[in-house]
Amino acid sequence: MPDTRTATRPAVLDLIGNTPLVEVTRFDTGPCRLFLKLELQNPGGSIKDRIGVAMIEDAERDGRLLPGGTVVEATAGNTGLGLALVARAKGYRVVLVVPDKMSPEKVLHLKAMGAEVHMARSDVGKGHAEYYQERAAALSATIPGAWFADQFNNPTNALAHETGTGPEIWAQMGHDVDAIVCGVGSGGTLAGLTTFFKRVSPSTAFVLADPAGSILCDYIKTGVIGPVGSWAVEGIGEDFIPSIADLSGVRAAYSIGDEESFATARELLKREGIAGGSSTGTLLASALRYCREQTTAKRVVSFVCDTGTRYLSKVYNDQWMVDAGLLARPRYGDLRDLISRRNEDGGVVSVTPADTLLVAFQRMRAAEVSQLPVLEGTRLVGVIDETDLLLRLRGSAAHFHDTVSGAMSSALETLLPDAGIDALQRVLDRGLVAIIADASGFHGLVTRFDLLQHLRRSLA
Repeated sequence: MPDTRTATRPAVLDLIGNTPLVEVTRFDTGPCRLFLKLELQNPGGSIKDRIGVAMIEDAERDGRLLPGGTVVEATAGNTGLGLALVARAKGYRVVLVVPDKMSPEKVLHLKAMGAEVHMARSDVGKGHAEYYQERAAALSATIPGAWFADQFNNPTNALAHETGTGPEIWAQMGHDVDAIVCGVGSGGTLAGLTTFFKRVSPSTAFVLADPAGSILCDYIKTGVIGPVGSWAVEGIGEDFIPSIADLSGVRAAYSIGDEESFATARELLKREGIAGGSSTGTLLASALRYCREQTTAKRVVSFVCDTGTRYLSKVYNDQWMVDAGLLARPRYGDLRDLISRRNEDGGVVSVTPADTLLVAFQRMRAAEVSQLPVLEGTRLVGVIDETDLLLRLRGSAAHFHDTVSGAMSSALETLLPDAGIDALQRVLDRGLVAIIADASGFHGLVTRFDLLQHLRRSLA
């Protein structure tokens, strides 16, 4: 096996760090000026590129990571991407364990880079055998030549920010920084910046941005570790205090709900043209609260932690946001609330009787549904599903050119919006999709999955 460390250093690694800093100009920041460090412009798309290269090269120097070795890590996605960027460029195998709530874009990106991805449960806490950090540690013990990056306990994580991110901010801000707003995932960013700014500017305050459900905000305010909740924001928030986290410089802490975090990230793109991920929404919401609470002018810095293109299927997907209860829409108090794509909202994906079966199939695939309403103008005339397609095709692709009218089901049974859950259940139990309609017209379809989503939201 060749010594990968003696090969020419991949040029892409020299692009890590030295990211731009821009001022927020289209939000109300009270008497303050708010600046965002654009970590999305690292080559791997996030602030975690910094620790990826730092931790790997530190492990190479002291012999923990040898030629032909394997990099193992537990990650919310971005640290894995940073490690994969560096490790694959240097010729190492990469094995990652990620919680199952991660965006599909992250997982697809990791696999495209050649990383081996193992999914772990996101509904269990530290100490459970299925918790992602426990799974990664256990995996590393079974792989010969494995090096467990262990970002949560690796001091090089913080050192990368002490020697890189901190000096960059200090220089870009002209040696004038009143406050820095950070989240805590592994705790490395906050720890490294705290160490650096204690040396150069001890008066610089740190502000914690925490997802509601995480224990960190309450711990800062009370000194007590409270009950753990759940949150959809990725990359920050914890159910324990990371060992490398340094909370000594934190002067204020804000707990931000998922709805506000996601909405703020979307608003950042609309107003400033910056596409950040869900954690960026938490940081920006906290930074705006802090700025507006001040009575004197302050210069405040926060981060766009990663690129929003990793969250197109979540943060920037209206349908996912509605399904997750994070995007408000009119409530009726009847079966219309279970419809994921409502006709009156313009959300229905449909075909006409004259469309071909190929068009119907392509729309099903694009919308990730197994059935479509067939509309003639605004009037519902049928429903077509995967079974209808298969029966019509009969093994011959040529029938994809047939029209929907010859394959659709036109003997329609409808439910009134006020029919109730029991009536809906009876329709679904017969293997049918429920068609919700009344005198005002067709409202939409309710599937088994829609009912499951409704029940899940009720549980939450």
